[in-house]
Amino acid sequence: MGTVLDDDRLREMAAELCEVRGVRAVTLGGSRARGTHRPDSDVDLGLYIDPDADLDAVAAVASGWTGRHETIAGRGGWGPWVEGGAWLTVDRIPVDLILRDVGRVTEQCARAARGEFAFHPQPGHPLGFLDVAYAGEVAGCVPLCDPSGLLAELTDRVTPYPEALRDAFLANLWQVDFLLDGAVKGAKGSDVAYVTLCATTVTMLLAHGWHAAAGSWVTTEKGLVTGVARLDIVTGGFSDAASAALGAIGTSTAELQATIDAVRALPRPDR
Repeated sequence: MGTVLDDDRLREMAAELCEVRGVRAVTLGGSRARGTHRPDSDVDLGLYIDPDADLDAVAAVASGWTGRHETIAGRGGWGPWVEGGAWLTVDRIPVDLILRDVGRVTEQCARAARGEFAFHPQPGHPLGFLDVAYAGEVAGCVPLCDPSGLLAELTDRVTPYPEALRDAFLANLWQVDFLLDGAVKGAKGSDVAYVTLCATTVTMLLAHGWHAAAGSWVTTEKGLVTGVARLDIVTGGFSDAASAALGAIGTSTAELQATIDAVRALPRPDR
């Protein structure tokens, strides 16, 4: 994690944030929490906040770390499904402060337990923001400061991975052939953009299904398809086959149809 922002330093930073009114808990998330980070990966700090959280005070804490004036984007500042926060550089290391509304997170944990999910339009999320990713963040985070036991309580609600959510993701794969049947019509008109969109969407939905089948939470689209290869179940070479299909989409009707056929033949998880 670098020579400066080690575990002790991160916990000190989290403790400072937890002193701010309305900050209920602070977590380490992202690739560093999963142990899949690169040396240049950001440090993701999740701030679980109440509606009355003092964001000016959060900015003041952040400014003390960076030595420059920092501001915090409030709810809606980064779109409807990413609460807000700030991009910081602390001791030459990128640190992302990500706000998470406690009420919204609690709601999504309950929905995940019931087997409910949806994708929502959100800048930066081409497939759509997966609402129960909030539950996945809780399940996979490293708590740095949780004085009231909020994170522990929420984690208990979504651990282990809910069977109802697994079944819901697998049932959602009815869309695969529906989308590909539509793509066939686009291929007849050499509509590369439409076929590409359909094929990519299908691949992402299948990847979601594979992760659900393995009981593995998804919190971001990045690495979703390639991550299937690392799941602790037999996936039939899905990741390599998907990359090969999407990497050779083509432009002619025949090439586009071949891509559709290749995507249709991708291994699918069993219900």
